[in-house]
Amino acid sequence: MKVTEVNFDGAVPIDGYGPGFFRVGKQVLEGPVLVTAERATSWGGLDDIAALEALVGQVDVIFLGMGTDIAHAPLALRDRLEALGLGVEVMNSPAACRTYNVLLSEGRRVAAAVLPVDKVLR
Repeated sequence: MKVTEVNFDGAVPIDGYGPGFFRVGKQVLEGPVLVTAERATSWGGLDDIAALEALVGQVDVIFLGMGTDIAHAPLALRDRLEALGLGVEVMNSPAACRTYNVLLSEGRRVAAAVLPVDKVLR
């Protein structure tokens, strides 16, 4: 098996997560976070649509991590983002983090808006 080192070319990957936090670069952010190739910031959660709307023209798809379990995104949030031309993929937060990192390493224009997990999944 050939193992290839992942290169993010200066972009910001999600390094890890745990109950209530995400580790991005050299910082630990508690609570929900919004991560793009340029930066990671605290995010106001599902009610903070403005932070996601601000990504129009910067990203093509947002991976929406719903926490430990998969859940439906609020319909108004999804409809609004899709009306603005943003793709929305809903999954649990661990899957959103992994998917974001893979596509980021391919140079894709992606973001992750993730709610924290309440326990470590195995």
